[in-house]
Amino acid sequence: MDRSERMKWFVDARFGMFIHWGLYAIPARGEWVKSQERMTDEEYDKYFREFDPVNYAPRIWSKAARGAGMKYAVFTTKHHDGFCLFDSKFTDYKATNTPAGRDLVQEYVDAFRAEGLAIGFYYSLLDWHHEDYPAYGDWNHPMRDNEKYKNKAHNFDRYVEYMHNQVEELMTSYGRIDILWLDFSYDKMTGETWRATDLVKMVRRHQPHIIINNRLGGNIKAVNPEIYAGDFANPEQILPPEGITNDAGAPIPWEACITLNNNWGYHAGDDDYKSARQVVHAIVECVSKGGNLLLNVGPNAKGEIPGPSLEILAEVGDWMRANGESIYGCGRANLPKPEWGRYTQKGNMLYAHIYERGIGPINFKGLNGKIAKARLLSDGSELKVERPWNAQDYADDAFIQFKGQKLPDELDTVVALELVSKR
Repeated sequence: MDRSERMKWFVDARFGMFIHWGLYAIPARGEWVKSQERMTDEEYDKYFREFDPVNYAPRIWSKAARGAGMKYAVFTTKHHDGFCLFDSKFTDYKATNTPAGRDLVQEYVDAFRAEGLAIGFYYSLLDWHHEDYPAYGDWNHPMRDNEKYKNKAHNFDRYVEYMHNQVEELMTSYGRIDILWLDFSYDKMTGETWRATDLVKMVRRHQPHIIINNRLGGNIKAVNPEIYAGDFANPEQILPPEGITNDAGAPIPWEACITLNNNWGYHAGDDDYKSARQVVHAIVECVSKGGNLLLNVGPNAKGEIPGPSLEILAEVGDWMRANGESIYGCGRANLPKPEWGRYTQKGNMLYAHIYERGIGPINFKGLNGKIAKARLLSDGSELKVERPWNAQDYADDAFIQFKGQKLPDELDTVVALELVSKR
């Protein structure tokens, strides 16, 4: 199966949920807390001993994702701290050995599959708990400057074997998995350091349809990329200004991963949430450039998605129910970015995402005579395409008028423009 076949559902889906959750929800200072505060395994172990998410109910998460208009999810099966939310036979450092006492990944899979969402697994290539992962001098390891680790012997090949074994467990224990989201390569820790070719071949042997991101290493922009270079690119905390293309100028599938506040894992002091309007605009911007948005939530130590996150997701969901036609299966339009917002397109349907009311009529530059009909997408009501008296100097442009000084939807008013079919 080639990349275009594997990616078809993904580029139609356009919007997914990222879930960062693990032991770090207990200190509640973000997912990098062990590294940032240089905690030893002994200091961090207290969170392992007390991990008991009494309100973990992934059906609530999956319903929130579905309600927001999301089509897939990616869940942290193991983050950089090495703690596994699944029942791996290759480690004791797992949820089944905490007070939680069960395989939390299985419950996630069951819940999200029941909502009809595609299933994604995040797995960190790093491991700050494993004794054979290099510590001293590694720029992100908690023990990077701890002299006790300076001359500590480790067998990195043994760690890589462990990592491959765990990925194979994930690929063989939970049925069909749609996305493998690996994180991350850096410095010399990239590509074949991870035995990347063997890893990808093993994954595709078990899950031939699966799509894999580009963080194993390699050059996804190459015309002939490495086997492990990935199926889609992963810009983080940024929306690429022009989308992403390969070295020959051909578009590459991509997905921007973005947090709802400023942290991936739960941070009790982080109330800097993006508004529903910002999220909607981010979705539209991604789609208008040929990409997806993967929006993160960070559940707390009890297993609850924070209330503000749920409220934002619900508001986004209201907009998506009325306007999702302009997102799902859509992509870039071969038109300049308009001054009032953005375009998305699917076939002969052009969707005008109008953010700014401006003064006077809305100008669809260069579209005079090319619009068969215009409708407000949210309710299907007719909008007349006309030439107002004050627009006679703009013969190439089409116009619509809104009554009043406010847009019908201040988040994003979508006008569906059916283009005249070319014969």
